[in-house]
Amino acid sequence: MLKIYNTLTRQEEEFHPLTPGKVTMYVCGPTVYNYIHIGNARSAIAFDTVRRYLEYLGYDVRYVSNFTDVDDKMIREAHEEGTTVPALADKYIKAFMEDTKALNIEPATMHPRATQNIPQIIEFVQTLISKGYAYVVDGDVYYRARKFQHYGQLSGQSLDDLETGASEHVSADEVQKKADPLDFALWKAAKPGEISWDSPWGKGRPGWHIECSVMSTRYLGKTIDIHGGGQDLEFPHHENEIAQSEAATGQKFVRYWMHNGFVTVGKDNEKMSKSLHNFITVHEIIQHVDPQVLRFCMSTTQYRRPIQYSDETLADATNNLRHIKTALQNLAYRQSDAVEGTNDEVAAKVKDFDQQFREAMDDDFNVQNGIAVVYELVKYANVYAQGKTVARGSLSALSKQIRQLMSIFGVDLTENAATPIDDERIKKMIDERNQARAARNFKRSDEIRDELKKQGIILEDTPQGTRYRKA
Repeated sequence: MLKIYNTLTRQEEEFHPLTPGKVTMYVCGPTVYNYIHIGNARSAIAFDTVRRYLEYLGYDVRYVSNFTDVDDKMIREAHEEGTTVPALADKYIKAFMEDTKALNIEPATMHPRATQNIPQIIEFVQTLISKGYAYVVDGDVYYRARKFQHYGQLSGQSLDDLETGASEHVSADEVQKKADPLDFALWKAAKPGEISWDSPWGKGRPGWHIECSVMSTRYLGKTIDIHGGGQDLEFPHHENEIAQSEAATGQKFVRYWMHNGFVTVGKDNEKMSKSLHNFITVHEIIQHVDPQVLRFCMSTTQYRRPIQYSDETLADATNNLRHIKTALQNLAYRQSDAVEGTNDEVAAKVKDFDQQFREAMDDDFNVQNGIAVVYELVKYANVYAQGKTVARGSLSALSKQIRQLMSIFGVDLTENAATPIDDERIKKMIDERNQARAARNFKRSDEIRDELKKQGIILEDTPQGTRYRKA
């Protein structure tokens, strides 16, 4: 039985979706004023992996992830770049889709934008005003945080602590307008020259928090199964989402809250953040790092744990991924001399590995224990592929199982087609090397091996002959 750590209750709970066999899932997406950094990518990868495992278990997952395409940062960046907010959003949404595709992140069922939901946002805010949860000041609309009985429950803080934290997220002008420092903006009156929409309170635009309440309830229903995002969103963003949504609908907003850990950098393990100016964009890093290595590195760390980003972690991921690919190559190589049929012992081991994997992942998506099972599977596959007699069906079963489990981590195991191998030329060089070895001309044999190695081709001598692979 799958168990999920629920941030709201601070404990693991058995997962029971609202509708059997179906899962509704909302994950906060980026504010599209720049390329995504690998901290943003970590969240997208973590919840893509969660989604993939839920689908592996047989659930029909409806997955919504938004784009914040209007806010203060968007307005400032558009001004600095000499462009419009919509044009800026289009530019970076396109970049987001390209970068996430490179990381093998499946597109969400829907990627709605805040600006596509303005009428629904206005209606939602009006509902909160009519219920006494919101008030208007000079064209701004604020939510009465203390009126919501459970405010602070998600982040587990007192109202006094939350008041201090909230003050870090607003301007001095906004503090003066609010009836209570803890209140937050649902709608912001437009300043001269800013992008805006007509509303009952004058021209303006949505506050940050309201858009996710509107889009999640609009596209997934008043109560959703899973809501995810980074740990930094617990307060104020997700705390405010709960207050808004439950005040408006009168129903429980989210059944399971999930929050992923940060990506840290440097010797002091500092959180990666655009505001700290210590971030590395995915757009930049995939120019010189295999996107599948970055994906593997992040998807094999349990989502609640921090990831220390460094050359060493990437090197470890590169080596581990290479071992898995080599095992698949070993299995494929033995197909040429395999006997027909299957081996009952192998079939039983494949079933056992699958069960071990599920048990690991059912413990709050513990991918680190899950990948440990894959490593054992790979080790077993390598031993079997070295046997004197192997069955074609068993080779295929092992290969299929490795690929299937790795697909849950979202790792593409296909070789890079950008640098194709000239098989005929390599085979001729291997034949020449074999002839040199037979003639005990080891100098020439080593020269051929070294020449191929310089070209990125590694030779491996096995009991079944010499095989080759990319370095």
